[in-house]
Amino acid sequence: MFIRAYLRASTSEQDASRAKSALDVFATEHGLRIAARYVENESGAKLHRPELFRLLSDCEPGDVLLVEQVDRLSRLTSPDWIKLRNLLDTKQVRIVALDLPTSWILTAPTDEFTGRMFAAVNAMMLDVLAAVARKDYEDRRRRQAEGTAKAKAAGLYKGRPENKTRNAAISSLLRDGRSWRDIMDATGCSRTLLAKIARDRRLQAEADAAIRAAESVAQR
Repeated sequence: MFIRAYLRASTSEQDASRAKSALDVFATEHGLRIAARYVENESGAKLHRPELFRLLSDCEPGDVLLVEQVDRLSRLTSPDWIKLRNLLDTKQVRIVALDLPTSWILTAPTDEFTGRMFAAVNAMMLDVLAAVARKDYEDRRRRQAEGTAKAKAAGLYKGRPENKTRNAAISSLLRDGRSWRDIMDATGCSRTLLAKIARDRRLQAEADAAIRAAESVAQR
Protein backbone atom coordinates (compact mmCIF):
# COMPACT_ATOMS: atom_id res chain seq x y z
CA MET A 1 0.00 0.00 0.00
CA PHE A 2 1.41 3.37 -1.08
CA ILE A 3 0.26 6.66 0.41
CA ARG A 4 0.01 9.29 -2.32
CA ALA A 5 -0.61 12.84 -1.10
CA TYR A 6 -2.57 15.20 -3.34
CA LEU A 7 -2.13 18.94 -2.70
CA ARG A 8 -4.19 21.39 -4.72
CA ALA A 9 -4.86 25.12 -4.68
CA SER A 10 -7.20 26.97 -7.00
CA THR A 11 -4.89 29.70 -8.30
CA SER A 12 -1.19 30.37 -8.74
CA GLU A 13 -1.46 33.05 -6.04
CA GLN A 14 -2.34 30.37 -3.49
CA ASP A 15 0.18 27.91 -2.07
CA ALA A 16 -0.74 24.38 -3.08
CA SER A 17 1.95 23.04 -0.72
CA ARG A 18 0.40 24.73 2.33
CA ALA A 19 -1.17 21.48 3.57
CA LYS A 20 2.10 19.50 3.37
CA SER A 21 2.90 19.79 7.08
CA ALA A 22 -0.63 18.73 8.12
CA LEU A 23 -0.44 15.65 5.89
CA ASP A 24 3.05 14.81 7.17
CA VAL A 25 1.87 15.04 10.79
CA PHE A 26 -1.13 12.80 10.04
CA ALA A 27 1.09 10.23 8.36
CA THR A 28 3.54 10.20 11.26
CA GLU A 29 0.79 9.86 13.86
CA HIS A 30 -0.68 6.87 12.00
CA GLY A 31 2.63 5.16 11.33
CA LEU A 32 2.48 5.84 7.59
CA ARG A 33 5.01 7.02 5.04
CA ILE A 34 3.99 9.25 2.16
CA ALA A 35 5.50 7.70 -0.95
CA ALA A 36 4.78 10.55 -3.37
CA ARG A 37 3.29 14.03 -3.44
CA TYR A 38 1.36 15.52 -6.34
CA VAL A 39 1.08 19.32 -6.25
CA GLU A 40 -0.84 21.56 -8.62
CA ASN A 41 -2.66 24.86 -8.97
CA GLU A 42 -5.94 23.99 -10.67
CA SER A 43 -9.60 24.54 -9.90
CA GLY A 44 -11.28 21.73 -7.99
CA ALA A 45 -14.33 22.39 -10.16
CA LYS A 46 -12.43 20.98 -13.14
CA LEU A 47 -12.29 17.22 -13.59
CA HIS A 48 -9.21 16.96 -15.80
CA ARG A 49 -6.25 18.04 -13.67
CA PRO A 50 -2.79 16.90 -14.83
CA GLU A 51 -1.33 16.01 -11.43
CA LEU A 52 -4.48 14.32 -10.19
CA PHE A 53 -4.58 12.08 -13.23
CA ARG A 54 -0.83 11.42 -12.98
CA LEU A 55 -1.47 10.27 -9.41
CA LEU A 56 -4.28 7.99 -10.55
CA SER A 57 -2.11 6.61 -13.34
CA ASP A 58 0.62 5.79 -10.80
CA CYS A 59 -1.79 4.10 -8.37
CA GLU A 60 -1.99 0.36 -7.84
CA PRO A 61 -5.01 -1.38 -6.24
CA GLY A 62 -5.14 -0.62 -2.51
CA ASP A 63 -3.14 2.61 -2.66
CA VAL A 64 -4.33 5.56 -0.58
CA LEU A 65 -5.05 9.02 -1.99
CA LEU A 66 -4.43 11.35 0.96
CA VAL A 67 -5.88 14.89 1.02
CA GLU A 68 -6.25 17.55 3.68
CA GLN A 69 -9.92 18.13 2.88
CA VAL A 70 -12.39 16.56 0.49
CA ASP A 71 -12.79 19.89 -1.33
CA ARG A 72 -9.08 19.68 -2.29
CA LEU A 73 -10.08 16.62 -4.33
CA SER A 74 -13.45 17.77 -5.61
CA ARG A 75 -15.64 20.78 -6.14
CA LEU A 76 -17.06 18.96 -9.13
CA THR A 77 -20.55 18.88 -10.53
CA SER A 78 -22.48 15.71 -9.72
CA PRO A 79 -21.84 14.07 -13.16
CA ASP A 80 -18.10 14.81 -12.99
CA TRP A 81 -17.88 13.59 -9.39
CA ILE A 82 -19.53 10.32 -10.45
CA LYS A 83 -16.92 9.96 -13.23
CA LEU A 84 -14.08 10.52 -10.78
CA ARG A 85 -15.58 8.15 -8.20
CA ASN A 86 -16.00 5.46 -10.85
CA LEU A 87 -12.35 5.88 -11.86
CA LEU A 88 -11.22 5.67 -8.23
CA ASP A 89 -13.35 2.57 -7.70
CA THR A 90 -11.99 0.96 -10.86
CA LYS A 91 -8.43 1.63 -9.75
CA GLN A 92 -9.36 0.42 -6.20
CA VAL A 93 -7.93 3.60 -4.70
CA ARG A 94 -8.90 4.46 -1.13
CA ILE A 95 -9.54 8.14 -0.31
CA VAL A 96 -8.39 9.34 3.09
CA ALA A 97 -9.10 12.93 4.11
CA LEU A 98 -8.06 14.67 7.29
CA ASP A 99 -11.52 16.23 7.60
CA LEU A 100 -13.21 12.83 7.25
CA PRO A 101 -12.36 10.71 10.34
CA THR A 102 -14.35 7.73 9.05
CA SER A 103 -11.75 7.41 6.29
CA TRP A 104 -8.76 7.10 8.63
CA ILE A 105 -9.38 3.43 9.34
CA LEU A 106 -8.78 2.71 5.63
CA THR A 107 -5.05 3.12 6.29
CA ALA A 108 -4.98 0.27 8.84
CA PRO A 109 -5.45 -3.50 8.44
CA THR A 110 -8.95 -4.68 9.40
CA ASP A 111 -11.05 -7.81 9.10
CA GLU A 112 -13.23 -8.10 6.00
CA PHE A 113 -16.51 -7.12 7.71
CA THR A 114 -15.06 -4.03 9.39
CA GLY A 115 -13.29 -2.99 6.22
CA ARG A 116 -16.44 -3.29 4.11
CA MET A 117 -18.54 -1.47 6.70
CA PHE A 118 -16.18 1.50 6.95
CA ALA A 119 -15.71 1.57 3.18
CA ALA A 120 -19.49 1.89 2.77
CA VAL A 121 -19.77 4.62 5.43
CA ASN A 122 -16.80 6.44 3.95
CA ALA A 123 -18.28 6.33 0.45
CA MET A 124 -21.52 7.88 1.68
CA MET A 125 -19.69 10.62 3.61
CA LEU A 126 -17.48 11.37 0.61
CA ASP A 127 -20.56 11.93 -1.54
CA VAL A 128 -22.01 14.27 1.10
CA LEU A 129 -18.83 16.32 1.51
CA ALA A 130 -18.29 16.50 -2.26
CA ALA A 131 -21.83 17.87 -2.64
CA VAL A 132 -21.19 20.41 0.16
CA ALA A 133 -17.91 21.46 -1.50
CA ARG A 134 -19.72 22.00 -4.82
CA LYS A 135 -22.45 24.08 -3.16
CA ASP A 136 -19.82 26.19 -1.39
CA TYR A 137 -18.09 26.76 -4.74
CA GLU A 138 -21.32 27.79 -6.46
CA ASP A 139 -22.32 30.07 -3.56
CA ARG A 140 -18.91 31.75 -3.60
CA ARG A 141 -19.02 32.26 -7.36
CA ARG A 142 -22.50 33.77 -7.07
CA ARG A 143 -21.38 36.17 -4.34
CA GLN A 144 -18.34 37.17 -6.37
CA ALA A 145 -20.49 37.82 -9.44
CA GLU A 146 -22.91 39.90 -7.37
CA GLY A 147 -20.02 41.88 -5.86
CA THR A 148 -18.45 42.46 -9.28
CA ALA A 149 -21.76 43.62 -10.72
CA LYS A 150 -22.22 46.12 -7.88
CA ALA A 151 -18.66 47.39 -8.23
CA LYS A 152 -19.07 47.81 -11.99
CA ALA A 153 -22.35 49.67 -11.50
CA ALA A 154 -20.58 52.01 -9.07
CA GLY A 155 -17.62 52.44 -11.43
CA LEU A 156 -15.24 50.88 -8.91
CA TYR A 157 -14.32 47.58 -10.57
CA LYS A 158 -10.76 47.39 -11.89
CA GLY A 159 -10.29 43.62 -12.09
CA ARG A 160 -7.47 41.55 -10.61
CA PRO A 161 -4.07 43.28 -10.89
CA GLU A 162 -1.56 41.56 -13.15
CA ASN A 163 1.45 39.91 -11.52
CA LYS A 164 3.92 41.46 -13.95
CA THR A 165 7.05 40.03 -12.35
CA ARG A 166 5.77 36.45 -12.44
CA ASN A 167 4.37 36.80 -15.96
CA ALA A 168 7.68 38.22 -17.22
CA ALA A 169 9.47 35.22 -15.71
CA ILE A 170 7.04 32.84 -17.42
CA SER A 171 7.57 34.59 -20.75
CA SER A 172 11.35 34.38 -20.30
CA LEU A 173 11.18 30.64 -19.56
CA LEU A 174 9.01 30.10 -22.64
CA ARG A 175 11.56 31.99 -24.71
CA ASP A 176 14.30 29.73 -23.35
CA GLY A 177 12.38 26.67 -24.51
CA ARG A 178 11.59 25.26 -21.07
CA SER A 179 8.80 22.69 -20.88
CA TRP A 180 5.38 23.69 -19.54
CA ARG A 181 5.78 21.30 -16.61
CA ASP A 182 9.12 22.90 -15.66
CA ILE A 183 7.59 26.38 -15.90
CA MET A 184 4.58 25.49 -13.76
CA ASP A 185 6.83 23.88 -11.15
CA ALA A 186 9.19 26.88 -11.13
CA THR A 187 6.57 29.64 -10.98
CA GLY A 188 3.52 27.96 -9.46
CA CYS A 189 1.38 29.23 -12.33
CA SER A 190 -1.69 27.39 -13.62
CA ARG A 191 -1.82 25.71 -17.01
CA THR A 192 -4.56 28.18 -18.01
CA LEU A 193 -2.34 31.20 -17.29
CA LEU A 194 0.62 29.58 -19.02
CA ALA A 195 -1.49 28.89 -22.12
CA LYS A 196 -2.64 32.53 -22.17
CA ILE A 197 0.90 33.89 -21.94
CA ALA A 198 2.11 31.45 -24.61
CA ARG A 199 -0.76 32.53 -26.88
CA ASP A 200 -0.03 36.22 -26.27
CA ARG A 201 3.65 35.65 -27.10
CA ARG A 202 2.71 33.90 -30.33
CA LEU A 203 0.29 36.65 -31.35
CA GLN A 204 2.87 39.32 -30.52
CA ALA A 205 5.50 37.50 -32.59
CA GLU A 206 3.10 37.29 -35.52
CA ALA A 207 2.28 40.98 -35.21
CA ASP A 208 5.98 41.91 -35.07
CA ALA A 209 6.66 39.79 -38.15
CA ALA A 210 3.81 41.49 -40.01
CA ILE A 211 5.16 44.94 -39.06
CA ARG A 212 8.67 44.02 -40.23
CA ALA A 213 7.29 42.71 -43.50
CA ALA A 214 5.31 45.89 -44.04
CA GLU A 215 8.36 48.06 -43.27
CA SER A 216 10.46 46.00 -45.66
CA VAL A 217 7.94 46.54 -48.47
CA ALA A 218 7.77 50.27 -47.74
CA GLN A 219 11.56 50.61 -47.97
CA ARG A 220 11.77 49.08 -51.44
